[in-house]
Amino acid sequence: MTGGKGSPPAARVLINEIEGHLLVAAARAQGRTAAARFTAPFDWLDDDRRREVEERFEAEYLALARSSWQRTAERAGRLRGEYEERYRALRRRLLAGFLLGACAVLGYAGVLLLVPVLGRG
Repeated sequence: MTGGKGSPPAARVLINEIEGHLLVAAARAQGRTAAARFTAPFDWLDDDRRREVEERFEAEYLALARSSWQRTAERAGRLRGEYEERYRALRRRLLAGFLLGACAVLGYAGVLLLVPVLGRG
């Protein structure tokens, strides 16, 4: 997210790890909040059971979040590959167009140079 291309690789790795830990911590906090909201109506649960349900809910919440992050990362990798391929194809087409245009200009210049020579003969 924030590790720019100008950062040394070790700094980028550290920044990515910190961001990952912060993301997991935020997901855990969200999971705990959601678990507390989920168990709130169950006033018949004793404290131990409530805590157990909340812990399981939080663990499942975190597992779902990680699964979602993994799918997102995989999709981002695929999209990056697709865009890189399209960019390479665009560069090839642009180079081909430039070379064709340069050949046309050189051919036209050659014709302009040959017209006076042929006109004298």
